[in-house]
Amino acid sequence: MEMRQGAFSGVLLKGALHAHTTRSDGLMTPEALLEYYESLGYDFVALTDHRKYNRDNFGSRLIVLPGMELDVCFAGSRGNGRHTIHTVCLGPADGGDFQQDESFPSFDIDRPEDYQPTLDEMHRRGCLTMYCHPRWSHTPVHEYMGLKGNFAMELYNSGTALENDIDTDNSADWEAIMDSGVRIFGTAVDDCHYPSHVGLGFVMVRAESNAASILEALEKGNFYSSCGPEIYDFRVEGNEAVILCGPADHVLFSCSYMPQEPIGASPLASKNEVRMPIPHYARYVRATVVRKGKKAWTNPIWLS
Repeated sequence: MEMRQGAFSGVLLKGALHAHTTRSDGLMTPEALLEYYESLGYDFVALTDHRKYNRDNFGSRLIVLPGMELDVCFAGSRGNGRHTIHTVCLGPADGGDFQQDESFPSFDIDRPEDYQPTLDEMHRRGCLTMYCHPRWSHTPVHEYMGLKGNFAMELYNSGTALENDIDTDNSADWEAIMDSGVRIFGTAVDDCHYPSHVGLGFVMVRAESNAASILEALEKGNFYSSCGPEIYDFRVEGNEAVILCGPADHVLFSCSYMPQEPIGASPLASKNEVRMPIPHYARYVRATVVRKGKKAWTNPIWLS
């Protein structure tokens, strides 16, 4: 029996899912930022300025996903350190019933579940929601893992990685959520506020070249995330997990309720095939490719 992760059976498009411009607190105009991403070979970008919805492509040849970033603070934390929840909202493909520059206030909550009605409203209006930078937010996994309906969470965030040396690999939180029975995907993003943040974390999505197809693929998990390493295939063959990747120092395999299993690879080979036996109790399996300190993450293959 063979099961292939959904990213690896077609053309992959390169995209940025979390980006800021002068429409909120970014240093680059939308036009300049999109031109920069185009020069780096991206196919699509979501402009996700704080609390301000965007459905404009600003004349870019790139596919611009509609979106914004929302945030709330736990009571007593505003202006006194961080204890927040931030969520990127993506789509719908045609902008839905959102107006350009429609604004949404930040507000305070006492409990994580106080934010759920906001998420529910975004889902009702056709958005995919993604949980952002948990380390920067200073919100532990037990507080946010009960939020319902997020399609993904950020594993890597270049803005907080460069500015704060955090949110470089949130896999432990990811696995805690998946081990609780929730199916959620992992992303690498820029969250760019400065030009130096651009192009460091991205997703590779199996989709056609239009916003609707990209959003559908994201919702299904048909993508992998990377800070540089390339992944060409990830599948289950019988009782083995198999990954085909580019040059790598090693591959880390992860299953439910087990430590990561590192298996060596070649940094000189153009393609590495690496295999791991899957334990009988595993409910999912995923892999991380590591090359010169940079990582790429597959989404899980669910086994049960």
